[in-house]
Amino acid sequence: MPKLDSYLFREFAQTTFAALVVLMVVSLGGVFADVLKDIVGGKVPAGIMLTQLGLQLLNYLPLILPLGLMLGLLLGVGRLYRDSEAPVLASIGVGPRRLLRPLLMLVLPFVLVVGACSLWLGPWARAYSQQMIEAGQRTLLVSGLEAGRFVELPGGGGVVYANSMSSDGTYLGRVFIYRQDEGRMDITSARTGTLAVDGNTRYLKLDEGFRVEGPMDGGKDFRLMRYASNEVRLPDAESSDGDNDPELMPTLALFSDGRPEANAQLHFRVAPPLLALAFALLAVPLARSPPRQARWGRILLGLLAYVFGINLMLLGTNALASGRLPAPLGLWWLVLPLLAFGLWMYFTDGRVKRARLPRVAGAAR
Repeated sequence: MPKLDSYLFREFAQTTFAALVVLMVVSLGGVFADVLKDIVGGKVPAGIMLTQLGLQLLNYLPLILPLGLMLGLLLGVGRLYRDSEAPVLASIGVGPRRLLRPLLMLVLPFVLVVGACSLWLGPWARAYSQQMIEAGQRTLLVSGLEAGRFVELPGGGGVVYANSMSSDGTYLGRVFIYRQDEGRMDITSARTGTLAVDGNTRYLKLDEGFRVEGPMDGGKDFRLMRYASNEVRLPDAESSDGDNDPELMPTLALFSDGRPEANAQLHFRVAPPLLALAFALLAVPLARSPPRQARWGRILLGLLAYVFGINLMLLGTNALASGRLPAPLGLWWLVLPLLAFGLWMYFTDGRVKRARLPRVAGAAR
């Protein structure tokens, strides 16, 4: 039945795409709030905000895509029952098992995409994001500083003005800085300034200037200082372990790493595509409902199953990293039973039990 398979595949794909669009919009708002929080805290330069937003969204795809697939199948299969199409298909011999072909036409490529995002794209996005942050911390240009304009320093460290700036953002001319701290103000001016990085600590080195420090409530406790060299500390850069951080390592490198953290990260990357397959199989029996019955209860049940499974995956990852779970056990205790349960639910869905006829006493032999 090529036409039936094409029709069902189109229905499942449309509802899955619609669910993914809604989830991506909602997730974009949460990721945007996290990126803004890091920018305000001085951990991420403001000039790379949009790039960080896209990379962080790629990092969350292994968690978003399985939910979108499950919700899309719940809506698509649920519509068949709501519009009485599923009973009509069942009357001509097309039961839940016959839906497996169009279902796999959508699910298998989807699982491959989830696996690619989890095993390759997500780690690459995290590593590239960290590289951009470390490179951005070494220049004030990406922090939003422009020549001839007053700009607030990252993390609310004060207001800075530079009359001129080099093309790479590391050299400033005619610098003015205003800061407040515990009821006192600090005004610093300098002829030149350069950005220096010492590990995760950043300093703005100022040469040939004046510094005025005093109370803000109108007192007379002012101090004036003329200096040849002065340093203003900026908010610390975000720390990273580099090649030793399991979250930034490629997936193939995790196989040869014997640390519990690396083993936990490896299982954390392998689990999402298998969970996506299990949730997709569970969606078909969960979507079964009589005609004219509300389907939102089934969708809520599917959401609860997804939240429960993802939370168990996160808790299991933390337990593996801390050594509370044995390394060979990994996350198989979660993934394999969930896959088996999904297969059992799918292949027993819609099965009619044979009724035994009562034996009549004294029946003719």
